[in-house]
Amino acid sequence: MSEQDDAPRDDHARANEKAAKKKQAREKILATKTIEKGLLIVHTGKGKGKSTAAFGLVMRAMGNGMRVGVIQFVKGKWDTGERSILEHFPDQIEIHAMGEGFSWDTQDKGRDIAAARKAWEKSKQMIEDSRGPNPKFGMILLDELNIVLRYDNLPLDEIIDTLRDKPDDLHVIVTGRNAKDELIEIADLVTEMAQIKHPFRSGVKAQKGIEF
Repeated sequence: MSEQDDAPRDDHARANEKAAKKKQAREKILATKTIEKGLLIVHTGKGKGKSTAAFGLVMRAMGNGMRVGVIQFVKGKWDTGERSILEHFPDQIEIHAMGEGFSWDTQDKGRDIAAARKAWEKSKQMIEDSRGPNPKFGMILLDELNIVLRYDNLPLDEIIDTLRDKPDDLHVIVTGRNAKDELIEIADLVTEMAQIKHPFRSGVKAQKGIEF
């Protein structure tokens, strides 16, 4: 066998040895991660995908046998694909679409505040129902809550106090651009979606299966 034939084998052996060392180091790190808790997760930023990613977590939770609650603070009057499919699983998910659109749709500040308050009261009820030995939900999605906070349609202090005091085992996801600093501060996981390119800027309208 020539030296040229031996060279790839030597490269593979070094790569395997390097991978084994990486695995050993990672297992050592993972052994130190022992805390199990419900997370407060925030999806924010100007890029598309905040609610999309959140509904991905919702389906993942359902696939693991968890029961999920969803409150939609803005998209109440929109027919969305995720709602249409998830409503086929009433034993695993409870969805309340309570928004009336964006502020430029309603053009009525009082109406916006009333809708936000109604949705938040339902959210608080879901959170409270998740306490104790028989929690109703393992995950709650507060979709576009950041939007109503951005326009001061709900008192920020009340939301922060409630989320900080959520049940220890409950996962809560909050979506929407312009997340408040106070919310980011108490969150366990924060992801900012950055917009690099969007078809809307090229004249493409919202597409079925993509935006709704």
